[in-house]
Amino acid sequence: MREAEQVRVCVPVCVRRAGELRQGVARAAEVADIVELRLDCLDQDQLDPALSQLSQLFVETPRPFISTFRSAEQGGRRALDTHERIAFWKKLAALLSGAEATCMAFFDIELDLLESPHGEALRGVFGELLAANRLKLICSQHDFRHTPADLGALFERMARTPAHVLKVAVQAEDITDCVAVLRLLELARRAGRECIAVAMGEAGLLTRVLAPSRGALLTYGSLDAAQATAPGQVGARELRELYRIHQITERTLVTGLVGSPVAHSLSPHMHNAAFAARGLDAAYIPFDVADVSAFARRMAHPRTRELRWNLRGFSVTAPHKQAITAHLDWVEPKASEIGAVNTVVVEGEELRGYNTDAEAALKPLSGLIELGGARAAVVGAGGAARALLWGLKRRGARTTVFARDPERARKTADDFGAWAAASEGASFDGFDLVVNATPLGTRGAREDETPATAAQLRGARVAYDLVYNPPVTRFMREARAAGCETIGGLPMLVAQAAEQFKLWTGADAPVEVMRAAAEKQMLDAGC
Repeated sequence: MREAEQVRVCVPVCVRRAGELRQGVARAAEVADIVELRLDCLDQDQLDPALSQLSQLFVETPRPFISTFRSAEQGGRRALDTHERIAFWKKLAALLSGAEATCMAFFDIELDLLESPHGEALRGVFGELLAANRLKLICSQHDFRHTPADLGALFERMARTPAHVLKVAVQAEDITDCVAVLRLLELARRAGRECIAVAMGEAGLLTRVLAPSRGALLTYGSLDAAQATAPGQVGARELRELYRIHQITERTLVTGLVGSPVAHSLSPHMHNAAFAARGLDAAYIPFDVADVSAFARRMAHPRTRELRWNLRGFSVTAPHKQAITAHLDWVEPKASEIGAVNTVVVEGEELRGYNTDAEAALKPLSGLIELGGARAAVVGAGGAARALLWGLKRRGARTTVFARDPERARKTADDFGAWAAASEGASFDGFDLVVNATPLGTRGAREDETPATAAQLRGARVAYDLVYNPPVTRFMREARAAGCETIGGLPMLVAQAAEQFKLWTGADAPVEVMRAAAEKQMLDAGC
């Protein structure tokens, strides 16, 4: 295990012009433990002017540097043949040999080059720097298509090169690909080798947060989203401030959000702020899960999981709230009646399911609507709708389920003694409450969609959107145009998260801290 104080965040600098290099390095050094110079990003005529600056940059910047000159096949920004790459490394080695000794330098060289006939010759070129202990070689291999089936065989090939550090970066097609990547770090630890292991893409975020605590030499974080140099790369400040990566160890309690997509979620901001406020050694990470069955079997269930981690539980969101129930050992009666689980707790050898949505969904209506006898319309027939219908039935509301698929609306309505209708072209005139329980309007590709227009909502009293990001959705704008009172989804989000926090930790949640963290993130994101 790498101790928390040894966790290193590497920030890449990828600029096209030599004149931009100094500013890029200065900005990176503010948040980086190590600075990576992506010299393959430079325009071809800018390489020599950039190299002429490096000696001074290395003296001025009290950070170790990783230099890369990556081929296009390995994620580089321009085509480079073998001769260009060899010439570059010779030139850089000569430049550093004559420069003032500074911090440790790393040369990141691709496996194909080190395995080629030039590999041994390169080691001779670097001889002076290696002898002076001023240089370490990184052997890297990138796969932007998928995660190869046998990373162990790849590791063995890399281990036969003269490299000091072995780096593997692969594309995660599903979160279960993270298992092979994190187990590669266990293999490296047993072999006594320094290793960097990354699963790229949204599904690989887990490795970027947890890999250092599993022995990885470093993890990568960008200066900002616009300057990410690999799929799924998150910001260095986010790693430090949101995930508190320098405090994570193998003992850290891990929770997260199971769903797809999950990148827009405010839950990591709320829960991580709450853990910090309560002084808990815990982290909350988005889990982008395509196959919930494989996740439950290979990563979550204590009896079958292939990953050694202190998983305490997880939130569940669309599209898995109903499917997850088949993989649980016990489900609370309320969640069974609803037919949807939004919270899972690991208890001993069991996965236990709960639903914290039902009561949370009704809290924002307190004092605004007397639900007994009220006419309520719920648009949607998924897990969120079912939780709301359960609560509305218990409060005595007269409810109608609206969905694009009338048959699905009817089946859901029958479970809760409600009426059913098709949502297309529906009129909500005369309803006391209209709730959007669909994902329509969520930030991203569907942000400009709404389940109902102003014309459809005219005559309704209150419009309630369970979508919380953005804070004002198109559905809410249409409702206001129709003269309705409106409620957004943030109060419900905070209320259900507070109950999850208590289930995982046994402590009361710092609700105001959670709300403030969610509001700050929406403000920072320009919502």
